[in-house]
Amino acid sequence: MTHSLTQRLRRLWLDVHLWVGVGLLVLVIPLGLSGSLLVWHDLLDRSLHAERYAVSGADRLPLPVYAAAAQTAFADRATLNQLRLPQKAGEPVVAVGRMPGPPGAGGRPRTLNAWIDPPTGKVLETAEVARSFTMVMHRLHGNLLIPGVGRKIVGWLGWAMFVSCATGLWLWWPRRGGFLRGLRWRRGASQLFNLHHTLGFWICLPLAVLSLTGVFISFPQTSDRLLGGASPTEPRPQRPPQAPPLAASATPLDEALAAARAARPNARVVAVNWPQQGQKPSWRIELKGESGPSAQVSVDDASGRVKAARAGGGPAPRSPFLNWSRRIHDGTDLGPVWQTIIFLGGVAPTVLSITGVIMWLRRRSRRLAMADALPQAAE
Repeated sequence: MTHSLTQRLRRLWLDVHLWVGVGLLVLVIPLGLSGSLLVWHDLLDRSLHAERYAVSGADRLPLPVYAAAAQTAFADRATLNQLRLPQKAGEPVVAVGRMPGPPGAGGRPRTLNAWIDPPTGKVLETAEVARSFTMVMHRLHGNLLIPGVGRKIVGWLGWAMFVSCATGLWLWWPRRGGFLRGLRWRRGASQLFNLHHTLGFWICLPLAVLSLTGVFISFPQTSDRLLGGASPTEPRPQRPPQAPPLAASATPLDEALAAARAARPNARVVAVNWPQQGQKPSWRIELKGESGPSAQVSVDDASGRVKAARAGGGPAPRSPFLNWSRRIHDGTDLGPVWQTIIFLGGVAPTVLSITGVIMWLRRRSRRLAMADALPQAAE
């Protein structure tokens, strides 16, 4: 590659890198910082709402006790729709109620949660989770608080960040002296310049991975088709809007639980979903064995009998790579080292964007000063 071609490419990548950073500054900062916070979602939620997790032990009461306590706490504000049982010691039982009225953020039904102490059945707190800080951060990171098109914007931002990583690595590479010279702190006279180059290099690869996995998550159907999930000729069916729960079920909760346990005798109940309004309301009870994924058992509300599983029923399978992409992106069960890298990967775009803009403004100011000085020197 000739010297002049290298210079032209470097100028091109510099322009691309610059305008990606400057043009997306307002969007990249909230996206990155919200992602950093969500790495520690559970810790953050426990810190902000310690009263919800103030359980007194691990012993459990019959599920109808929790259901009655939750509905009493909900009163006329919500109708009980779901119970989620603790999966780890120190976790509360979580009851979810469907609230009447218009939908909330993103067109989803408004829900009211109750956190219940497992040994006593005491309601620790009730709150509308969608309005909590952590859930607002989830929506900010997932769709920039823009319903509908926001998720696609986040996906294209992921592509832009990947381009920024690729062009940044090209610009970081030393023009003279080789790779090891680029690892030095003093690449230039400005400390801001040195910070931008050093941080950009060390975070480049993890940030590129987070950007691409964010793209896969934002465009799940396209990712499925490209990576071996749903067939391109059979698009994934859209879920219908969630119907409200029945005002009164024909089959009591304890009978529905007995039927589900008889169908899977060696599994424990993980969650219970109340029958919803519709043609054939049914209880949906999630159970999990000693190993393997959880399974859902449907119990017909009218008869109290377990429904036979439909062949080919349920959503189309997602590709394993897409499932891994989500785990890599949010750090689920991948340990504190990768979670720390994700945290830094969320903070780094803010630092790099700000330092990059300051460097650009300083360079622009110097060029303007030189342009003004030339006519004066010619006089």
